[in-house]
Amino acid sequence: MRSRLDRNEELEILNWLTPIDYGPQQSDFINRRREGTGQWLLDSDDFQRWLNQSKQTLFCQGMPGAGKTIMASIVINHLHTEYQNDVNIGTTYLYCNFRRQHEQRPADLLANLLKQLVQRRPECMKSLYDDHKDKQTRPSFNEISKILQSIIADYRRVFIIIDALDECQVSDGGRVKFLSEMLNIQAKTGANIFATSRFIPEIGKQFEGSISLEIRASDEDVKRYIDSHTLQLPSFASNNPDLVDEIKTEIVKAVNGM
Repeated sequence: MRSRLDRNEELEILNWLTPIDYGPQQSDFINRRREGTGQWLLDSDDFQRWLNQSKQTLFCQGMPGAGKTIMASIVINHLHTEYQNDVNIGTTYLYCNFRRQHEQRPADLLANLLKQLVQRRPECMKSLYDDHKDKQTRPSFNEISKILQSIIADYRRVFIIIDALDECQVSDGGRVKFLSEMLNIQAKTGANIFATSRFIPEIGKQFEGSISLEIRASDEDVKRYIDSHTLQLPSFASNNPDLVDEIKTEIVKAVNGM
């Protein structure tokens, strides 16, 4: 009973920190992936450098529809699979969405990163929780950042994935504030950051000097997707391999990285 009460309190503290959970979105996005899609990114020298060296930033830009979010989910899935048994390596991520900006103020985003990293050690949040509970107040941006830095320092490696920075809150300088703090946290802790965005000059400027990679729908990824839908073609086409190849070639040309 004591253990159950403790667990209930832990869940209460975590939900108090933020009720938002990006896990269902991650499951949805990764389940849309066709087998083998995005492997070019995981195998790239840029990604391997980011993966194997600390304090690295990999910034991936792409046009709308290029598959940036699916690529982010592939990276998150790869990290979870690779390090699922290593408690000294943490992975935390955000899916920004312009339709949910009321949930994605800078302090909210930091709180969510923190929540994911303290899942295994929520007791370290009890002091902050107790400080605010009786007063019915919320922790400040600086309070959350300070604790986040402390938690990251307890890990040997931490990977932070931020998808769709271009959809992050821009009112009152929210995006600039959040991104500046993330780079500040990285400088102090050595965390690795993977971020995606459309081509937005003011965002790109923040990542000058970082590893940069353009996200495009590779020809092989498009072909894999088409192969999984060939049964939907009329029988006169699906039963003609040469025609199927021609259809794939023309679709790949038309897609042009989208």
